[in-house]
Amino acid sequence: MTTALSAPPALRAQAGRLDAADPLAPLRARFLLPPDVVYLDGNSLGPLPAAVPPALDDAVRRQWGTGLIGSWNGAGWWEAPLRVGDAVGRLIGAAPGQTVAGDSTSVQLFTALDAAAALRPDRSLLVTDPGHFPTDRYLADAVARRRGLDVRRVPPADLPAFLAVEGHRTAVVSYSPVDFRTGELYDLAALTRAAHDAGALALWDLCHAAGALPLDVDGTGVDLAVGCGYKFLSGGPGAPAYLYVAQRHHAALETPLPGWTGHAAPFDLAAGYRPAPGIARARIGTPPILSLLALEAALTAFDGVDLRQVRAKSLSLTGFFLRCADELLTPLGFTPVTPADPARRGSQVTLRHPDAHALTRALAHHGVLADMRAPDLLRFGVNALYTTHTDLLEAALRLHTLTVTGAYDRTPPAPGVVT
Repeated sequence: MTTALSAPPALRAQAGRLDAADPLAPLRARFLLPPDVVYLDGNSLGPLPAAVPPALDDAVRRQWGTGLIGSWNGAGWWEAPLRVGDAVGRLIGAAPGQTVAGDSTSVQLFTALDAAAALRPDRSLLVTDPGHFPTDRYLADAVARRRGLDVRRVPPADLPAFLAVEGHRTAVVSYSPVDFRTGELYDLAALTRAAHDAGALALWDLCHAAGALPLDVDGTGVDLAVGCGYKFLSGGPGAPAYLYVAQRHHAALETPLPGWTGHAAPFDLAAGYRPAPGIARARIGTPPILSLLALEAALTAFDGVDLRQVRAKSLSLTGFFLRCADELLTPLGFTPVTPADPARRGSQVTLRHPDAHALTRALAHHGVLADMRAPDLLRFGVNALYTTHTDLLEAALRLHTLTVTGAYDRTPPAPGVVT
């Protein structure tokens, strides 16, 4: 692949210096990235970690193929949701025994929202972000109908003022620390404190944060959290999600889906439900073993990794791309949406352009994989474990060339096409 525009020497030199000094550069070898592809969509689907294929081969051929049903005990399948949950917990600042992996993000979020509302039965409001991911908003409405609650949609910046008036009525606040469209980072600790000051519970969706920046759910007093396994954790398409519940809530935790694996004695096959102790009561159905083992292997990409270094490099990457955008793309009609302030920036850069979808498709044809969110946002996700500054410079150069030459198809996407 070639680019029509030569890189400005200062940008090329800066990219080279930053990449040469990168202490995390060797970690790129932990991923099986296709050659000649700049992958900037790991905030939607992480690439394949090198540890996953052999782990799945062993799971299929030896554990399942030879061990058969005995692998529920002999290979540790039964304990996988709690074992993998603890592995995720280490990345979000959770002590062991508070995180369980399995089921989808939607199922885990429904469980968390309903359980949180049940812990505050005398309160009538469920508060969420009007800009939340659609599933978060849909499920807030569903739980509110089920529990007879009212939903209030309050932007994160307005939450403290809202709680000062309505906090006494608020059961749970449900937010994400990173806006999935813009990449803006919110103050998880401050918003959690505001919820607690009002006597409410704080529930966080960590899909766009876990693995991308340091989190301390125990230290910041988070009550419940959910997240997916397929973005920055690179567990594969549709990888199991996880649920964190702070230990102080375990004894009173009532889940809306009391499945048999969450029973205190599941193989007694008792007529009535008796919840297991601790986070195990949040288990629902038979664990999806192959996908859990893929996620477990993927998480080894973080072995020995300091998330503070991950955050530092992420900010270097996004800051550099914003500079590239300022010099190469802003003059062509692109507008940065992601905050320039590093303290307010997650691990992506979002640019606004009216031809966002067409340009994203054209970039893919030229070896740069990013994505877009309707109607006009191009998202460029960075993962400090494998993204380089040179990757970002190449992406900016190719986007510049496509825009200047007009070499992209403005035909609207067909209905149902994944963007």
